[in-house]
This record gives sequence, C-alpha cells and structure tokens, in this order.
Amino acid sequence: QVQLVESGGGLVQAGGSLRLSCSASSGRTFSSFVMGWFRQAPGEERDFLATITRSGAIVYYADSVKGRFTISRDNALNTVYLQMNNLKIEDTAVYYCAAAPSLGTPASQREYHYWGQGTQVTVSS
Repeated sequence: QVQLVESGGGLVQAGGSLRLSCSASSGRTFSSFVMGWFRQAPGEERDFLATITRSGAIVYYADSVKGRFTISRDNALNTVYLQMNNLKIEDTAVYYCAAAPSLGTPASQREYHYWGQGTQVTVSS
C-alpha cells in the first residue's frame, strides 16, 4: 500500500505560479514507483499531465502543459513535485498525484495503482 497526500493547491491569478507537492508513505520504497500527476476539471475526465521515472532521470509531459509545468522528485524525502508556471484559467482543476509500480513513463491511468485525494487549483483572471 502507498498513501499519497497532495498539498500546495490554492487560488492564483492567471500568469502566476504554484508548486504542488505529493508526499508518500509506503511499505515499499518510494523510489520503486513511477510517479505521475493528473488533473480533473468539473464535468470532465481526469487527464494525464506528467510522469517521472523511478530515478527521476526521465520525464514525460502532456502537450497541454509542456514548457509550463515541471515534474521532479526527491526520493530521500519521498516526495514528488509539480511546478506550474504561467498558469491559465483553463488549468483550473483538482490535481492528483499517483504511483505506478511499473517501468517507463506511463500516461495511462490504468498503470497507476495508488492515488492521492487531490488538491484544488483555481486560476482567476
């Protein structure tokens, strides 16, 4: 089992920045999981944003956030981050981190077995 807790969400003006954190507690070593970030806007499906390999050496982004969002991890702190810059109104959503006991950089939600409760990000004009 892995417990994931997101933090860092809030209200920000368009063009601003936020950094989300996701802390993990697990019976397994944090570095054995690929980590990802997803988001879900009201009335829409949950979408993939970014993923990072176990060592942090490789990252992969959805086109919608490439160049604006950065995923990183600190395995010593059991934490994964999502730095979000130049935020847009359409970035408003609940943001989730997730853990996948797999290899590579999966974008499919099916690969992720463990999920946090989500943190709300609201971008205003």
